Amino acid sequence: MKNLKIGLSFLVILLFFISPHIHAQDNLQSPEQYLGYELGSKWTPHYKVMNYFRYVSEQSPMVTFEQYGTTNEGRELVIVKVASEENHGRLEQIRMDNLKRAGLLDGDPATNIPIVWLSYNVHGNETSSSEAALKTLYELVRPGNATSKQWLSNTVVIMDPMINPDGRDRYVNWYTQVVGDEFNAYGDAREHHEPWPGGRTNHYYFDLNRDWAWLTQKESRQRVELYQQWMPQIHVDYHEQSYTSPYYFAPAAEPFHKAITDWQREFQYTIGRNHARYFDSNSWLYFTREVFDLFYPSYGDTYPIFNGSIGMTYEQAGGGYAGLGIIKPEGDTLTLNDRLTHHYTTGMSTVEIASQNAEKLVGEFAEYYDSALENPTGEYKSFVIKAGNNPDKMKALFDLLNKHNIEYGKAARSRNLNGYNYNTGTTERVSVSENDYVVSAFQPKSVLARVLFEPRPQLADSLTYDITTWEQHYAYGLDGYALQERIAVNQAPAPVKNVNNRVDGSPYAYLAEWKDLADLQMLSELLQNDIKLRYAEEAFAIDGISYDPGTLIITRNGNTQMGSEFDSKVQEIATRHGQQLNPVSTGFVSSGSDFGASSVEYLKAPRVALLSGEGTSSYMVGEIWHYFDRQIDYPVTLINVEDLGSISLHEYDVLIMPDGYYNDELNGPRMNEIKEWITSGGRLIAVEGANGMLAGKEGFSLKRKDADNNDEEGNDDEEEMLERYGESQRESISSSNSGSIFKLTMDNSHPLAFGYGDTYFTLKRNADAYSYLDSGWNVGVAKENAHMSGFVGYMAKEKLENTLTFGVQNMGRGSVVYIIDNPLFRAFWYNGKLLFGNAVFFN
Repeated sequence: MKNLKIGLSFLVILLFFISPHIHAQDNLQSPEQYLGYELGSKWTPHYKVMNYFRYVSEQSPMVTFEQYGTTNEGRELVIVKVASEENHGRLEQIRMDNLKRAGLLDGDPATNIPIVWLSYNVHGNETSSSEAALKTLYELVRPGNATSKQWLSNTVVIMDPMINPDGRDRYVNWYTQVVGDEFNAYGDAREHHEPWPGGRTNHYYFDLNRDWAWLTQKESRQRVELYQQWMPQIHVDYHEQSYTSPYYFAPAAEPFHKAITDWQREFQYTIGRNHARYFDSNSWLYFTREVFDLFYPSYGDTYPIFNGSIGMTYEQAGGGYAGLGIIKPEGDTLTLNDRLTHHYTTGMSTVEIASQNAEKLVGEFAEYYDSALENPTGEYKSFVIKAGNNPDKMKALFDLLNKHNIEYGKAARSRNLNGYNYNTGTTERVSVSENDYVVSAFQPKSVLARVLFEPRPQLADSLTYDITTWEQHYAYGLDGYALQERIAVNQAPAPVKNVNNRVDGSPYAYLAEWKDLADLQMLSELLQNDIKLRYAEEAFAIDGISYDPGTLIITRNGNTQMGSEFDSKVQEIATRHGQQLNPVSTGFVSSGSDFGASSVEYLKAPRVALLSGEGTSSYMVGEIWHYFDRQIDYPVTLINVEDLGSISLHEYDVLIMPDGYYNDELNGPRMNEIKEWITSGGRLIAVEGANGMLAGKEGFSLKRKDADNNDEEGNDDEEEMLERYGESQRESISSSNSGSIFKLTMDNSHPLAFGYGDTYFTLKRNADAYSYLDSGWNVGVAKENAHMSGFVGYMAKEKLENTLTFGVQNMGRGSVVYIIDNPLFRAFWYNGKLLFGNAVFFN
């Protein structure tokens, strides 16, 4: 009897604690009830989306809310983990078991639960998916939904409701300000025309859907760090496309990267068929296997695929142009409610098909990683980074590999064997030493390593959506080899520079080499601390050490105002950036020019302006802005093109002109003002497409190069007249170049090329060809057979031979720097960042 009383008392206490939660579950509010309006009738701003996700997690034992980061503008980045109550109690075990399955943790997994990850709103003005996320979360955990409970009994769902809150709120806030009491569905209405820069991108105007592999953006780094802790079996990336398009879902279009497995291909069809079942029943239009390919590795579908997942993009008609409603060509109106409903449907369908195939998903995922360890795919099995490379560049690469859990180490023994030399582009006899670093294909992240390092990605079809090469030796400016043989690897940390800048006494000057982005970052801080310095235009030697052009010379002379703080400040800044200073006791050199010579230039801190606003490419403006603001920490003033007439250019030393369509803004009087400013000492830096606006204009030496006429027989035109319509797109690519690597010949005696050798690998993203300057310095040129990697049409390849890539024209007391290829593209072409710094800081 006593035991019965104790049992009853315990039951009463237990019910006291759990009954409010049960009651809360039964009364879980729908998004409409919680928000006070129908989903699709207006936009839900970021904070309200977060509030609802947090509310559901507080009400339902099936949901856990986790903040994993913040954006540049301070907005929350969150996920929710959705699972049955039973699985919710062992979520950590499920997570760790999945990492064991991938070989990233030791041990055997005890659970067999697949993970589905749904990522919403990576493009800020593709807004319907975050609205769909609200509905999807509710229906997954709604107490009366027995079907979803069945799915969640053997499946875990992770939802990221808004990858790009800054971009989304930029769009939503603008739209809310311009829409009337009811939306206007006619395309002419202002609510369908976003102002520059639009809401697609993040704070720095980066496309986060192109940053999964490169991790240049804050949001991407935080998200991928969390992703690596779960490694889902399925990942969905939600998007929107033209308002005139039907819905797109898997299977994807060719080309598929050769690293994608048969299973990953097949299951995309399985998922697509399930979606089609729902769309057919509602008579909704859709398409598959077109436009959206799986090649470039930094998308929200391909990056998960190269990590063993079934990665997919879902594209709904709409985008920023659609607003709350838009009249389609057929005459009907596409509404926000339509858009979110379609995304909701594919989300639920994805969870359903994952649950139905749970055991197969987990088994194939395990097999994917077993194959990576035992029988990796691809031609090359070992990727060598030579020990003699610049340690700062090596560290930057290894930092990226660490973020992706890609293993590396040092060669276990020295060997001579055949290998692909990245520098020459040929297979030859190479030497591997015990000090060389090696990324082996025999590791859990084998496929991702292969994709990042293979010299020439295998492109099954030349019609692709993005750049076609991104190899990391080229991107980081590193020498090395790709080997078909497996090289034994000993674990080893990334190289560490031993920097000791403690100097006794008062040296005449400090010398700092000019080789890498870290040197540029140090220069930026020195200048902002008002430390005067010079740089050598010519090589010199002192105290038995040789120094290359570009070497920074920080003299005591000119810095006397700093008093006793001069030495400690210079040493402190250099040490912070990991750069070794060499103190010298004299300015008298053993060869070259003494420190007071005319070839040792005073380096004045430049005042830099960047054109922005309507007419400029927001992507490139963002790349350059981010470069100054986040990478080298140097002030830059963004000036809208339309405001040029109201400012004095003479307040600035450098004006950067990004890619864009300037129309009449820079013609006539405005261009004359710019030329007058240049001749009086200003420096104009034109990047990528901006050069096309300058080419052929009076006073500018830049000229476009016409394609060579190889029509010896005179029959080509007649053949083109008989071209088949269905082949027109494929034929057009013969003259196109969406993104390939060319080897440039560099004049490294010119300040624009200081810090480089006699070659540089550039990423060319178009077929724009310019002749060598007949009045100026041709600093970087593509000669014959310069193409190294990636697809380029045969006509474009011929056209790009013997062309200018980097050049400088003197104009009066100033200069024009022509940068034909953007070295800051998506911030991942690491080896180009020093060159852009040269253009800004060196005369």
